[in-house]
Amino acid sequence: MSVKSRIGLYTLSIVVFAVAATAQSGWVSERAGTTQDLVAVYFISADTGWVAGDGGYLASTTDGGRTWTPYPLGTTEDINEIYFRNDDNGYLVAGTKMFITKDRGRSWRETRIYRPEDFPKATPEFLSIRFADKRRGLAIGSLLNSKEEVIDSLVMKTDDGGETWRRVPVPSRKELFHLDFNGSDRAWIVGDEGLILTTSDSGATWQAQQSGTALPLYNVDFRDDNEGYAVGKSGTILRTDNGGRNWIKVNSGYKETFMRVDFADDKNGWIVGYGGAVLRSSDRGKTWVRQDSKTSANLYGLFMTKKFGWAAGAKGTIVKYLR
Repeated sequence: MSVKSRIGLYTLSIVVFAVAATAQSGWVSERAGTTQDLVAVYFISADTGWVAGDGGYLASTTDGGRTWTPYPLGTTEDINEIYFRNDDNGYLVAGTKMFITKDRGRSWRETRIYRPEDFPKATPEFLSIRFADKRRGLAIGSLLNSKEEVIDSLVMKTDDGGETWRRVPVPSRKELFHLDFNGSDRAWIVGDEGLILTTSDSGATWQAQQSGTALPLYNVDFRDDNEGYAVGKSGTILRTDNGGRNWIKVNSGYKETFMRVDFADDKNGWIVGYGGAVLRSSDRGKTWVRQDSKTSANLYGLFMTKKFGWAAGAKGTIVKYLR
């Protein structure tokens, strides 16, 4: 079960009809070819990218989103994140499973991230994955009991490109939703009840930071060792300019739950969330204005660059941003 399943996101039953993308600036709809909820989106170029989501749905495009080709991943578990550390090497996490590609997404293979005997009384659920370099990476989530209740935090670390993994301790038992690396050593994790964790040694040890909120934080994005952003429930937006030693709450005036934040450069960032919410900042996240996303569907996934961007969400919704 994915994060959005447990926070009540299955109430929306909107079918968004696609229109062809044009060269105009702003958000336009694209056709995904599925009615599954899409949670993750990632592009390695203007033409080549992937969307993924519920029921193990994974699809790729090589023509900038005009057409999408499903890939038979062989799992029905919900895909929570897809991530490429370079053009060839990609990773995705789907519930208890992780898959790796080394050929630009043409083929994917499952890799063992844990052994069943490692967690005899719990089920792991992986929600986010990131790599610091070609060898060192982290996968995070939580341990669930038989009632699918969170009973502990879970952080797994690899030093061989994802072939083998080991658990590392963290000072929390809360559910962990998302992580972000900056460089090879610094990383941050956000989670339930306003949890923020940070590491300066590639994930070997972790310390808690004071977020100033008790609301769940679903996504984190750092531009460098200092500038970072986190978003979450009920319009929560946090920013820091000192690596998280101090987090400042930003009042945007919007109360939708925000699921993703992504900065294309040092000044320009976007947030997506419930009800088709898309916010943009052009001043390092100090102020935010709403954009017309061309949809009212919940948006769960976001990928932005300086020239283009993508958001994905409920019932196969995909919207593309052109500058």
